[in-house]
Amino acid sequence: MPDVRMPRLSDTMTEGILSQWLKHEGDQVTRGDVLAEIETDKATMELEADYSGVLTRILVEPGTTVPIGRSIAVIGEPDTSPPDALEPAPAAAEAAPSEPTPSEPTPSEPAAGVTSARPADVRTSPLARAIAREHGLDITTITGTGPGGRIVRADVQDAVAARDRATAPTAPAPAAPTASVPAAAGDTEVRLTSIRRITAQRLTESAAAPHFYLTSVVDARPLLALRSELNTQLADAADAPRISVTDLLVRACAVALRAHPGVNSSWAGDHIVQRGQVNIGLAVALPDGLIVPVIRDADRKGVRALAAEAHELSDRARAGKLTPDEFSGGTFTISNLGMYGVDHFTAVINPPEAAILAVGAARDEPVVRNGELVAGTTMKLTLTIDHRVLDGAVAAAFQRDLVGLLEQPLRILA
Repeated sequence: MPDVRMPRLSDTMTEGILSQWLKHEGDQVTRGDVLAEIETDKATMELEADYSGVLTRILVEPGTTVPIGRSIAVIGEPDTSPPDALEPAPAAAEAAPSEPTPSEPTPSEPAAGVTSARPADVRTSPLARAIAREHGLDITTITGTGPGGRIVRADVQDAVAARDRATAPTAPAPAAPTASVPAAAGDTEVRLTSIRRITAQRLTESAAAPHFYLTSVVDARPLLALRSELNTQLADAADAPRISVTDLLVRACAVALRAHPGVNSSWAGDHIVQRGQVNIGLAVALPDGLIVPVIRDADRKGVRALAAEAHELSDRARAGKLTPDEFSGGTFTISNLGMYGVDHFTAVINPPEAAILAVGAARDEPVVRNGELVAGTTMKLTLTIDHRVLDGAVAAAFQRDLVGLLEQPLRILA
């Protein structure tokens, strides 16, 4: 009689909150039916049944935080007694259900840009494939420990850890000291949410990479004029989203990345992975942290399609409804704080990507044009680069061409 266990629904998830049950004790369920909604560190996701049968027992009340691998319900025949399901699952048992299981085995896909001849009878989960792509691993080289040899998330994580250990320097870097903060009258302790804890972990990981920064000032008048013209043209279309400066930036970055594939790369320990797709992430602020939904194949989409997808992903991110595929696999990230009145800032790289673009506000200010002081509108862009992947001249060439596209924005519509 199988248990339903808390699955690992994202690559950073260690526990989940049972948000609500959609089935009740005694209900007949079929493999693939949605049993409940699980709130992870990044989104609220559906929990599907891995087995057919009767939901004989619910072990966890809505609102409960449950570690990965812990039993939350039992599927079996009526009137059967469940096992001691509240005991933590053994490590081997936790690995098997650690990701959503599709209703049919899904053949694995190689990492972007990697050619692979994978036997058809070897299976892998979508999340395992996404993590392998993110870390530049050829998934065909990984041994699966799931049912029937299926490659699951834990297998990919172990392979990443083994590779990192093999390429680590002999003298490990000293750990950052943890400051002791004494309590004082009037202080309030704010408990870390899952997303804030994961954000802190990833930013700490990013800080270990050697960064350098390039800042350029853009003449924003042509870009703002194009945005206004496009929105005027689309005003009568009921389903057309309004074009934002960020939407135009996504398109310009996609075009520039296609011309500079070295920037569209990732650090992979003992080698660099040059990504075969241009997948641009957009940093979205949430009340308790940050999430980066990803627009895939951005270089193959027009401005209107990019705007529609960006707006939908941002709305789903704020509602906690993103799926793992929608916030993984990015190759370059844009963080725009211009709408908050920020003129200039440096952003932290979203690992394992090689670069992130920080965008400030468009400001009216005096500029020198043709030797004369005139009114102008400028915008500052700062590119943060992982120096392990890129050198200054390569990154500067990308930034130069990006600025050129933004100052002559009709070129991004081609």
